[in-house]
This record gives sequence, C-alpha cells and structure tokens, in this order.
Amino acid sequence: MDDKVLIVDDDKSVIEILYKVIRSNGIDADLAHSGEDAILMVEKGKYDCILLDINMHGIDGFDVIKILRERNITTPIIVVSGRKEDYDQLFGLDIGADDYVTKPFNPVTLGAKVKAMIRRSKGSHQGEDNTISAGPFMYNTSTLRLYKNGEELNLTSKENAMMKLFIDNVNRIFSKDMIYEMVWGDSVIDENAIMVYINRLRQKVEDDPSHPKFIQNVRGLGYKFVV
Repeated sequence: MDDKVLIVDDDKSVIEILYKVIRSNGIDADLAHSGEDAILMVEKGKYDCILLDINMHGIDGFDVIKILRERNITTPIIVVSGRKEDYDQLFGLDIGADDYVTKPFNPVTLGAKVKAMIRRSKGSHQGEDNTISAGPFMYNTSTLRLYKNGEELNLTSKENAMMKLFIDNVNRIFSKDMIYEMVWGDSVIDENAIMVYINRLRQKVEDDPSHPKFIQNVRGLGYKFVV
C-alpha cells in the first residue's frame, strides 16, 4: 500500500470508523488522537491526505490547519466535523483545508473523496518534466509545482488544481459551475467557497491582491486568467 492517510480525532468511536473506511479502500492509515500528535506525525512522516476533526481538546483542528500551512506543508486536508455551519466550512477552506465533510458521513462517499484527493494531489510523476508557461508563471506538470518569476509558490491541492485549470486555459472564461465540475468533480459546495479559493489564490499569485491583474472577475459570467 503506497498511499497513506493520517486520521486525526479524539473520539475513539469515530476514529475507528474512519480507520475502517480508509482501510476498506486499500489505503494505509496512521492515527492521531490530538492536534499536537498530528502536527508531530506530519512533520516526521509522509502522508498523502489528512482526515481532521475540528473539536478536539488542546489544539483544535482549525489551529492544526493554520500551523501546517504556515510551515508550508501542503498535504491535502479533508475536515471531517460535526460542525455544520456555513461559517465553519468557509473558514476551514479559507485557512487551507481542501474539503469539508460533515458528520454523519457516508462511508462510501468519504472513501471516494479521499481517493480522488490523493489522485489529484499526486498527479502523474512519470516521464520527463513538462512545463506550461504563461506570462511570469511556469507550471511543471510532472512535479505539480507553480513558479512565478522563477520563485515557487506553495499551493494547497485545490489551489493547485484551480491554477492548473487557469494556466491551461489563458483568457478562457469559467463559470462557477464549470469550476465545480473540473476541480471538485462530483462534489457540490456552496458557491461562496469558490470565492474563498479565488481570494486565496489571488493572495499568492497577484502582485496586488486587492487589484487582481491575473485572475479577473467577468461580471455575470465567472472568472478568467489573463497574462
């Protein structure tokens, strides 16, 4: 089993269910029973995805996300939480989570989400490096890394997928529905989440995020990438 997931939850019954879900999908898994343990394990080991609860004693899930992203750890994170408010979901996405699943969850759906997330994150690493250039940006399709003026930009899995979509289609207009389909697959999320990701991406790629030059709004239609 090459793929490995870290499951983080301080509820024994939930962590056992999540473990069974991941193992039934042919994926190896490690368990962390606190946010503190999760941070240490991610720094020492290599994981392809993290399933993370929010309400935990000590360091909660939101703080775990912040700490990992501040340390430039881009491992995909799927929040699995009982907190169902739109604010919590958008906040989790805003600080660096790649997806947000509420409890109770469908085991089949969650397993599919994890496998799809790992596939998107890994991409294809075979063959020679291939690069796409657009203006000051260069995207390496083999290593899935984005550079601006020769300097690497650290992107989360969803940010990476969205940027690959844009850089492959300079000047093409994408509606929110098109972005849902091409980045999230069959997932359905609040359209505000798309705005959250666009804003996060602008913070990383724009010279002045408050006056975006590259990722532009097209009134009434969606977004387009311009160089």
